[in-house]
Amino acid sequence: MSDSANDSESSSASPGWFWILLGALTIAFHIGLVFVGLVPNLVARPLHMALALPWTLVLIARNRFERVTGIILASAGIAILVGLAWQQEALGDQYGFLEGNFQIGCAIMLLLITLEMARRAIGWPLPLVAAAALAYGLWGHHIPGEFGHPGTPLSSYLGTLTIAEGGLWGSLTAVSVNIVAVFVIFGAVLNAGEAGQGFMNIAAAAAGRLRGGAAKVAVVSSALFGSISGSASANVASTGAVTLPAMTRLGYPRALAGATEAVASSGGQIMPPLMGAGAFVMVELIGVPYTSIMAAALLPALLYFFAVWVGIDAFSRRFVLRGLPADQRPPWRIVAITSGFFLVPFSLLMWGMFGAGYTPQYAACLAIFGAAALLPLDTGLRPDLRRLGQRAADLTVSAGRQVSMIAAIILCASLVVGVLSITGLGVKVTSLILSGAGQHIWPALALTAIACLILGMEVPTTAAYVICVSVAGPALIELGLSPLLAHLFVFWYALLSTITPPVCGAVFIAAGMVGENWLKVAAFAMVLGVGLYLIPLGMVANPALIEMVDHPGLALAAMAKVGVALAAVSFGAIAPGPAWRRALLVVLGLAVLFAPIDALSPA
Repeated sequence: MSDSANDSESSSASPGWFWILLGALTIAFHIGLVFVGLVPNLVARPLHMALALPWTLVLIARNRFERVTGIILASAGIAILVGLAWQQEALGDQYGFLEGNFQIGCAIMLLLITLEMARRAIGWPLPLVAAAALAYGLWGHHIPGEFGHPGTPLSSYLGTLTIAEGGLWGSLTAVSVNIVAVFVIFGAVLNAGEAGQGFMNIAAAAAGRLRGGAAKVAVVSSALFGSISGSASANVASTGAVTLPAMTRLGYPRALAGATEAVASSGGQIMPPLMGAGAFVMVELIGVPYTSIMAAALLPALLYFFAVWVGIDAFSRRFVLRGLPADQRPPWRIVAITSGFFLVPFSLLMWGMFGAGYTPQYAACLAIFGAAALLPLDTGLRPDLRRLGQRAADLTVSAGRQVSMIAAIILCASLVVGVLSITGLGVKVTSLILSGAGQHIWPALALTAIACLILGMEVPTTAAYVICVSVAGPALIELGLSPLLAHLFVFWYALLSTITPPVCGAVFIAAGMVGENWLKVAAFAMVLGVGLYLIPLGMVANPALIEMVDHPGLALAAMAKVGVALAAVSFGAIAPGPAWRRALLVVLGLAVLFAPIDALSPA
């Protein structure tokens, strides 16, 4: 499910008993938190990190040296974290101040381990950003002028980051512990069974016969699979294993096939109900229910896949893009059976959140139990206990690993957010954006979009969103955007790097799978994925688009307006024909997108 946790995963070896048991413990711990009731934050959050350390420091070690050092660091980190949880009452009475060199040493060790676990999980960029932030907190008082800070005593600075809720154990980590982990487990249980095949069967039956049908199957299946995976790279690797060979077999240009899968898969992080880890972080940062986030994100997500669909249809006029042969489309009986493998858990999830009014994590637990009950069955509804054992082993390792990868990202990003708060740097950057934009919203949006693209090239989507919204979000809100709209804008543009060169993770994976030059794939992807660039601007120009809960009629009208604009731009940019006609379509589309319609503005 991770927006970007999965982006960094390498394929895991066959799981051993230690990892199966650790994965089962990780699942039991996070589901148990939902049912046990209130657990002190300085117990649940450090133990969450302790469970993540072996996965990030040992399992993914690339050589003997990393494995040995990983065991040492994980052991030291677990000892510190268990001690922190054990002494949480006494440490709480210190109010964020460390006492003595031993506590300071443990705090420094904990921060270094956090940086290292993130480095091993996702590479150098995010840990370097976090290390720079930590250095600024330590020595920024030596910087002259506006961007210096008054300075913070070392015991208070390190204590706020490690034994209070102003750093490692802040609101971002709370999201990872209480919500993200449970939904990751839900996705792992679904993926271990036949739900993925159900997605593919529905997509093939619904879209396979159409013009460009093989590509449209990729769009539908990626939208469905992405709704539970929340990771562009995981989506490409899973659905692409089926759709890419089908497209190339039917003669689709390899660059177009790879671009279709990369663009469609990138929509997983904006498609409800899961939307990647960033959506759960958004809940905590702006204090709205997750169901409201889902409702606000639904219409823009549907518009994104609509724009991709129109683009494929336009490409089918330029190239010969055939549909799937009849013998490759599953019969409706099989479609009906396999669809139950995800409809049952999804129905439980939706009923729990919208019908019964349960919290998202409680509803997700109900869905987990429903999906787990289906694990022994195959597509013929025949039970097999041997299959159940293998699937259970696979899902425990998959869940434990994914939970830990996301934890590594969020813990590291929490350090950046903590330093911004301690030093006041976030307020200063916000003032810089406001002055640079001349107090005008569109220049501020442009600056924010550029920052999201640059940062998204270096760090995972969730981290890019958290860091960018921490510094740019207040500026956008001050300039008139609602908090939800400002956060959705940043969240969408944090995804730009999945298909935009020079660093475009989804494109790299798809290009490798089809054996095509990644730059060619990226060129097709940027045209096909035009919705990713325009829809955030459309949300700002048409704020009713995200008002599905309060103003459903206006939201649907705004959706129709933006949909017409996207169709014109996408078709004009791709379909064959005279250049003047194509340019006119693009210009008209943009005019419709930005045209002010007062009737669509909620009172």
